[in-house]
Amino acid sequence: MAGGETGAATDEAVLLAGERVMVFEPAQPLQRFTREETAPDIGPPRIRQLFRKALPARPLTIAALWELEFERGLGFLLVPVHLAAGAIVYFGMAGEPNAMPMLLLTLAACGAVFATRNHRRAHLATLSLFLLLAGACLAKLETWRLDTKMLGSTISTRLEGRVASVEETAQGRVRLTLDVLSTSRPTLRYAPERVRVTARQIPDALKTGETVSGIARLMPPSGPVRPGSYDFSFQSYFDGIGASGFFLSAVERTVSQPAEPPTTAEAIGLWLGGAREAIAKHIRKRIGGPEGAIAAALMVGTRGGIPENINEAMRRTGIYHVISISGLHMALVAGTVMGLMRACLALFPAWASRHNTKKYAAAVALVATTGYLGISGGEVAAQRSYIMLAVMLIAVLCDRAALTMRNLAISAIVVLVLSPHEVMGPSFQMSFAATAALVGAYAFWSERNRKDGKRRPVRQSSVYGWLWRRSLVVLGALAATSLIAGLATAVYGVWHFQRVAPLSLFANLAIMPIVSVIVMPCAVGAALAMPFGLDGPFLSVMGYALTAVIAMSHWFSERSPIDAVGTIPVWSALLMTAALVAATMLTTRLRVLALPFAIGGIAVIPFATQPLALISEDARLVAIPAEDKNGNEAIAVNRPRAGSFTVDTWKYAFGTNTVLRPVSAASLDGNALEGFSCAGDVCAVRSGTWQVIHAATGDAAKAYCGKAAILIVDDATFDSCRNGKTMVVTKRDLARLGSAAIYPPLFGWTGSSADMLRIDHAIEQPYRPWHAQRLYSREARGLPPYVRPERREGQTENSKASGDVPSP
Repeated sequence: MAGGETGAATDEAVLLAGERVMVFEPAQPLQRFTREETAPDIGPPRIRQLFRKALPARPLTIAALWELEFERGLGFLLVPVHLAAGAIVYFGMAGEPNAMPMLLLTLAACGAVFATRNHRRAHLATLSLFLLLAGACLAKLETWRLDTKMLGSTISTRLEGRVASVEETAQGRVRLTLDVLSTSRPTLRYAPERVRVTARQIPDALKTGETVSGIARLMPPSGPVRPGSYDFSFQSYFDGIGASGFFLSAVERTVSQPAEPPTTAEAIGLWLGGAREAIAKHIRKRIGGPEGAIAAALMVGTRGGIPENINEAMRRTGIYHVISISGLHMALVAGTVMGLMRACLALFPAWASRHNTKKYAAAVALVATTGYLGISGGEVAAQRSYIMLAVMLIAVLCDRAALTMRNLAISAIVVLVLSPHEVMGPSFQMSFAATAALVGAYAFWSERNRKDGKRRPVRQSSVYGWLWRRSLVVLGALAATSLIAGLATAVYGVWHFQRVAPLSLFANLAIMPIVSVIVMPCAVGAALAMPFGLDGPFLSVMGYALTAVIAMSHWFSERSPIDAVGTIPVWSALLMTAALVAATMLTTRLRVLALPFAIGGIAVIPFATQPLALISEDARLVAIPAEDKNGNEAIAVNRPRAGSFTVDTWKYAFGTNTVLRPVSAASLDGNALEGFSCAGDVCAVRSGTWQVIHAATGDAAKAYCGKAAILIVDDATFDSCRNGKTMVVTKRDLARLGSAAIYPPLFGWTGSSADMLRIDHAIEQPYRPWHAQRLYSREARGLPPYVRPERREGQTENSKASGDVPSP
């Protein structure tokens, strides 16, 4: 209220949530309008009372509903929404913005917020602008703060580094994360500070903090496998990983210690990493098999040793969230610890009668979840869950209710301030979407029961009847939880992975009781008993339960229909996100605003355009939509042994699970419709009316200049036959701009000119900081592959590396 209204409203009683008010001139106080004022003031009191019960209350205007929403805290809930939107705008820009204009605009918006504090609408508009700019500035600050050094080109060098983490893979290899200390033969002038390399074998009992060395083949982080998909280079930049690769030689433990000891933060990280690896190794050894790998993922967050077939089965059935440490695990850990503490304190009735045991249990649970967060690696889902649980447990200590949307907003604000880049990843989006939907549904159901005000009579029945009713209630709660969370996260699963889990509801109903009742309590018990060497029984029971989980996930996976659904437009994801925000944050009849957004998000899905061809960023792999012999949808690729990850991603993007491998042919006519036919260095196929040619060399490509509609050349030096009849995509183009998707002409136009085709690359120029390294590869500079010169007689390896040749 304005200054003149404040004094007039001092005599008014405190307004209850949900009551309607009307603001008159400043000299008049706020007045209530209740149901009684809608009834006629005629007849005896009995008749007037009947009218008051029968006639509805005067409906609120939209402006009054918005006022009520803001009174209930909508403004604070929208803070993380604006911060996230600002970060998304920053990361989605075509070029890197200048920091100074961003800072000046943010300061100007902050001044406008204070200048308009007496004008409500202008104040809200300027505050919204300020939060958007603040989100963009936080993202810019994180990008500037990290400044990760990224390797520009593939190279082999002798690497010496400090072990930051050790992770076993399902293939029997070991993945090492190393803090680079030095490189030699050759010495890298712009060496990355941290790399992730794979080794076949490592020294016995290798621990974090130790130093190793060996000859490694290092490669720069790759970009998206198709335009709009997951960007590995982006994630590597914000994870601090400047290169990845594998060891060419044996990994040796270095005895000499580096000159610069680790900082305090690095030492804490190394200690936590060592503890995590020791616990994971102990769990895998005690349980064994894939069950041990899953148990290690549940307890300490190491998922490297889980076989891919089990991962795929869990994805198809929609229970992969069990492996990712998130709200479920944090809640079960906190609940189990609180239950155990209260049970233990109840053994001392004299003391428990004088103290609030619930607060003591909440304090211990807070310490336990803090330790669980540190030992689990601290992924974004775990961070969000921990922050929410910490707020709830602190609220218990302060005698406050805490299960509200405000806690989710607080956790989102903390995550966005610390790691704004997480807003672009599926973990952040799916985690917060599921939690917001569940909290909003719980609040809606609680409000409905409160308004109803009816209490069902307690039925006196046998123990079996009570157990039957409780089982139905638990199953109903699990079904509702799975359905609500699944609907809330479906759009993000389709956007990022182009997949859905058709049987996720039934799989969660069958598997989640085992996880909640057996697996996680045993995990907590094992963690508590592990320091005393008494964790064996807990881990054994946990292993048996996980065997059942794996068997059930395979059973549901085998019966799941095709889960590939293809791509959706970005507008569909944005509109569905707006619908989710409206449905979960609004508490009045304004929730209906979610309906047009949801309808719009569904309506634009058919407008997604399927590409004619997808091309990998190394120019070696091409895929087009096709049909198999039975007329079913498929994709055709030009390589018989293509990378499984890229092909899997592409087939889901095309909405199919069938891949057609190329066939050998004596000659090429380019009219094959069921897949690529290859002869020598050339593969040909027809995508609709357009002929697609892939040539391994520039010499082989010259024969198809002006003949093929699309010509992909795996040669960075090829730069000819660029005319209107042929769209040419070379290795240099892909090295500079990333993978490509070629689309048909707009509005269904047909023709033979390649100018009508549209091409979309995964990376734009000018480069953002996480893509700037692409400019320095040999392919991006139009150079041929590096050929190691032959060693001359009398030339040693050291002299060859330095360029010195001994005189004869």
